[in-house]
Formats: sequence, C-alpha cells, structure tokens
Amino acid sequence: MINADKEILILLLAATLDRLVGDPRILPHPVQLMGLIISTYTKLVINRPWGKFLKRLAGFLLAFGLILSSGIITSLTIAKASQINYLFGITVEVIILASCFAGQSLSRAAFEVLQPLRAGDLDAARAKLNLYVGRDTENLSRSEILRAVLETVAENSTDGVTAPLFYAILGLAIPGIGSAPLAMGYKAASTLDSMVGYLKEPYTDIGWFSAKLEDILTWLPCRLTVITIALLSGKPKYVWHLCSRDGVKDPSPNSGWSECAYAAALEVQLGGNNYYGGMLKQKPLLGDRLSEISPEKVELALGLTRNCCLIWLAIGTILLFVEGAILSN
Repeated sequence: MINADKEILILLLAATLDRLVGDPRILPHPVQLMGLIISTYTKLVINRPWGKFLKRLAGFLLAFGLILSSGIITSLTIAKASQINYLFGITVEVIILASCFAGQSLSRAAFEVLQPLRAGDLDAARAKLNLYVGRDTENLSRSEILRAVLETVAENSTDGVTAPLFYAILGLAIPGIGSAPLAMGYKAASTLDSMVGYLKEPYTDIGWFSAKLEDILTWLPCRLTVITIALLSGKPKYVWHLCSRDGVKDPSPNSGWSECAYAAALEVQLGGNNYYGGMLKQKPLLGDRLSEISPEKVELALGLTRNCCLIWLAIGTILLFVEGAILSN
C-alpha cells in the first residue's frame, strides 16, 4: 500500500507540475530527442533504393525500437535516480511524467494566438498560429484563425493530454510497469505518428506502422475523452449523436471524434476548407453551427480539457487505492 500511495502521489504531482509550469522552454524535452532520432533514421531509409517491403520493415523496426527504448530508458533513469536518493528519484519521476502531458503547453499556445487576435492584430495572430499548425495561415480571416485554434485544442487535447494521462494511470495499474515508462512509450508512438505517419510519399511505407499503431493506442482514450466531454457538457446524448454522425467522416478514427466532441459541447462547427502549401484540402464538417467560434469558446474548450483530466485523476486515484488495498490483503 505504501508503494501505491507513492505512485499515486507522483501522478498527482506530475499533473500539478504540468498545469502550473508546463514544459520549460529553456530545458530539453524528451520529444526533441525522439524527433532527432526519427528524422535521422527516416532520412537514412528514404534515401536508399529499397523496395516497399524493406521500407515497411524499417518503419516497423523504427516504431518498435523507439517505443520500447523510450519506456526502458525512462524506467532505468528513474531506478538510477532512486538509487542515488529516494527523494531525488521521486523528483526525477515527477518531472519525466509531467513532460508526457501537454496541458499547459496547449493552453499557452492557444493564448499566444488569442492575445494579438483580441487586440485586432491579425498579422501577429497568424504568425503565432503558424508555429502550431500545418495549414497555411498568411491569409486566414479572424473566424478562420479561431477555428484553427479550436481545432488544435480539440485534437491535441486527446493525443497530448488525456491519452498520456490514460496510459500513466494504466501503467500504475499494471504491476512492474509504472506510470512514466508507459506514458513515455505512448508519447513516442504519438511523436512517430506526427512525424512520419503520413499517407503520402516519402512516408507512405516507413510510416505505415506508426500511423496504424497510434490509431489503435489512441482509440480507447479518445472514446473515453468523448464520453467525459459529453457528460461535462450536460447534453451527453446530443454530443454522442453528433460524434456518431460526423466523427466517422474524418479519415482518422480518432481526431474526428475528438474535434466533434468539442464542437458539439460548444455548439459550434469545425472543419471546412484548409490550405496546405497552397493546395486546398476539404475537411468534413463536424457539429452543428448553432453559434460562432469566439475566444471565449476556445477558453471553454481548454476548461473542458482541464476538467476532464481532473475527473480522470479522481477516478484513477480511487481505483488505484482500491487495487492497492486488495493486493495488500
């Protein structure tokens, strides 16, 4: 029971650290190292005259190796720190686990765009938005900027906040795993998907496994997020109905559901025309346009994410205490 209490405390401290501090920009982040490894490996593979099978095999080895090594290195780092000093070990584990969550970073990014937008400086808002989205931003109107910010919050709330939290809680429930190693493993899978999980060349083959794996790993936490958002909205049947109607239209089995849940809860419509490198891409419309997207709607979306995490932490803590009590008897 003592160990369970310790692990639960570490989880709560990590969530609190992310909420209060986020990712300090002056310190290196594990995702940066993952990105460097992925980028270097990918360049080596795509520049070789390999066929489809070898490139797909290389993609599988990249994903398997990075995810497994991320979890193992995290576990060894925490164990080594604990050998040096008990409190030092706890501190290192809290910091590592907090780096898996992106709640404060997501809020910071949204407000960096909203601040100049509220001041009427569209050029500055577009420039800030360009740091966080892949779409072309130079000609976006005020309403299009707000839609882009809300879509970013809605999509990244799942793969950047609630899904890592889900795996952190799951890691505590599985004996011998731990929250930080499993959450870091998911973070590696998410990073792989964002960098090489594209359905276009030159990533079609090397990124196929990463894209499929991330879809599978995110499926359950995404549905649990949708259910939680639906309950928080006070209109669960309406939210679930719209997600069932519109979420399935998106090529991704998860992002459409996540974005639609926020759209339905806030009574706005997401999706539509976006430009990427000057090329038009039409995304499916999600939700009913009962009201316009505003800065206040974006803030409400961030509040939904925050409350979702609090509920999960509360439920996870209770379940882990019960599990610890059962195992101790």
